[in-house]
Amino acid sequence: MAEKDDLVRHAREAYEHCKSAEQHNRRTALEDVLFARKGEQWPADIRAQRIREGRPCLTINKLPAFIRQVVNDSRQNKPGIKVHPADSRADPGTAEVINGIIRNIEYTSNADVAYDTAIESAVTGGFGYWRIVTQYSFDDAFDMDLAVKRVANPFSIYGDPNSSEADSSDWDVAFVVDRLSEGQFKRQYGNSTRVNWDDDAWNGLIGTDWRTDSHVLVAEYWTREEIERPIVLLQDGTVLSREALEGDPDLQALAAAGALQVHGERLAKSHKVRQRIMSGLEVLEDNDWLGRYIPIVPVYGDEFDIEGRRYFRSLIHNAIDAQRMFNYWRTNATELVALAPKVPFIGRKGAFDHDQERWQTANTRSHAYLEYEGPEMPQRQPLDMGAAAGSLQEALNANDDIKSIIGMHDASLGARSNEASGRAILARQREGDVSTFHFIDNLARAIRHTGRILIDLIPHIYNGPRIVRILGENGKVENRPVNQQYPQVDPRTGQPLQDPAGNPVLAIHDLNAGKYDLTVTTGPSYTTRREEAAVAMTELIRAFPPAAPIVGPELAKNLDWPGADRIADKMEAQASGQLPPELQQQIEAGKQRLQQLEQENARLKADQSQGQAFIQSQERMKIMEIQSDERVAALKAEADARIAVMKAESDARIAAYKAELAARAKAGGPVLMDSSVPTADH
Repeated sequence: MAEKDDLVRHAREAYEHCKSAEQHNRRTALEDVLFARKGEQWPADIRAQRIREGRPCLTINKLPAFIRQVVNDSRQNKPGIKVHPADSRADPGTAEVINGIIRNIEYTSNADVAYDTAIESAVTGGFGYWRIVTQYSFDDAFDMDLAVKRVANPFSIYGDPNSSEADSSDWDVAFVVDRLSEGQFKRQYGNSTRVNWDDDAWNGLIGTDWRTDSHVLVAEYWTREEIERPIVLLQDGTVLSREALEGDPDLQALAAAGALQVHGERLAKSHKVRQRIMSGLEVLEDNDWLGRYIPIVPVYGDEFDIEGRRYFRSLIHNAIDAQRMFNYWRTNATELVALAPKVPFIGRKGAFDHDQERWQTANTRSHAYLEYEGPEMPQRQPLDMGAAAGSLQEALNANDDIKSIIGMHDASLGARSNEASGRAILARQREGDVSTFHFIDNLARAIRHTGRILIDLIPHIYNGPRIVRILGENGKVENRPVNQQYPQVDPRTGQPLQDPAGNPVLAIHDLNAGKYDLTVTTGPSYTTRREEAAVAMTELIRAFPPAAPIVGPELAKNLDWPGADRIADKMEAQASGQLPPELQQQIEAGKQRLQQLEQENARLKADQSQGQAFIQSQERMKIMEIQSDERVAALKAEADARIAVMKAESDARIAAYKAELAARAKAGGPVLMDSSVPTADH
């Protein structure tokens, strides 16, 4: 408890120190805002006196036109953040993803409103602010996102009085204060307080900034402390904190197996940021911040330093006296004219008795004639403007003084001036832009510091495998996986990329690996630059028509037509002899389908040829069978004929032999067997 009481006491002392150091800037800023915006341009006592006397007290406020000129110029030339790889472990593709994440953060959180509010506060009062916060991506989600929020009341921020950096990136302390009523305080912090509203502990603070009878001051107390943390260098060049190395079981397993070696270790300086929400008596909340910067970004106006004390002044601060003089002389001229005699005719008594109705309406109606009585004709009295002429001339002088002090003349404000040529008008406009450019440049410094804070926070917020939405420079929305591997896609065809072996090509956007830096470019918005490019390319084609095939596709891309991108693709394809990507995809799909049909047709033809060959073989076999039967019959007939002939010959020989035997027997000679004569057995 004593430690918390010491913290609260130290915080109150720090608040008083910040308040005291900024008092001169805040007092001047409030006077400038009331003068330029609220129109409180007459001293209160003089205004009250003139009102009592019934005298005019005019305020012809010329300063908002100068303020709007600078503020709206910054809106048209919004600084943009560009992230670049800063070491060997950083990846250009990942840098582009971080660019898209930052643009999406700015878009979803309406960061342009925060930037515009801050630059308007800086131009009008000398300083403005915005802040970076964390919030859930959706009401029913656990993923966190970053957001840029505007600070509508710049007087609610108290910065570090010891800061010396132009963008206040070295703030070690800051306060964001809000004054709550009793009901608001109890609704928001009633369950967190140990000192209730009516506690006697408030007695010492009542009457101070921290507590009044009806309100209490609740402050976000931001602190940044320098710390030292051990870091290690691994054999592959990776740098990790000792805490991360010891807290990762996988890395510990690799180290135990000898596959992970530490080549160096040292103490690195860093910063720890904490946010404490407190009243004047107690700390209501205590939160650690993930980044190393206090997430409040100031935008300063005209800055100068005198003996170590920083002064911030608005655009119109030095023109206040000239504006007062302008109001005075215009009021004086009006008063002189108003007090001049209003009687246009003068004559002797009784001269207007005749035809009184016409004379009484002579100032409001047109009459064909006016009659009078007496020898003297009434005389018309001219309005004496001589007395007011001097006042009007002094008002013109004061008007010129305002423009000279601010550095913006008629050409910068869009009014006609003595410049005759367009080049001269542009030169005078450029002089006005140069005289106020330090406000735009200070805005660019603040946005650069914002990018530095976001780059520092993104690895902590988007620290796991996740699908994030990124926004391109042209407003195109994409979803990209981060901290995980995913197959790469050919941007021209939309098909997954493959290596020579046919395996998908994998990529990873590791937001925790590598270091990244940023630059800030100030210029017109993407839409404005696109329109200017379209006009310039149109003029080029008019001056040099042969360039149309080359410039035409780019011109179509920059035109705000429905389907302009498709027209550009077709023109580009025609110029290069190639077809648009979608048509190429259709042709490729058609070729694949045609190849499938050809393969199917070849298969059908093969099946058909096989069927025809089978039918032909069957027919051939039938023919061969017929031919074989005929041949067998012929052979059988031939064999039968031969057998018949042989049998006849055999029978004839047998008959002859028998006759010969019979003759020999009859002659009584010996009977001999002849082996060549067939017998019945043969």
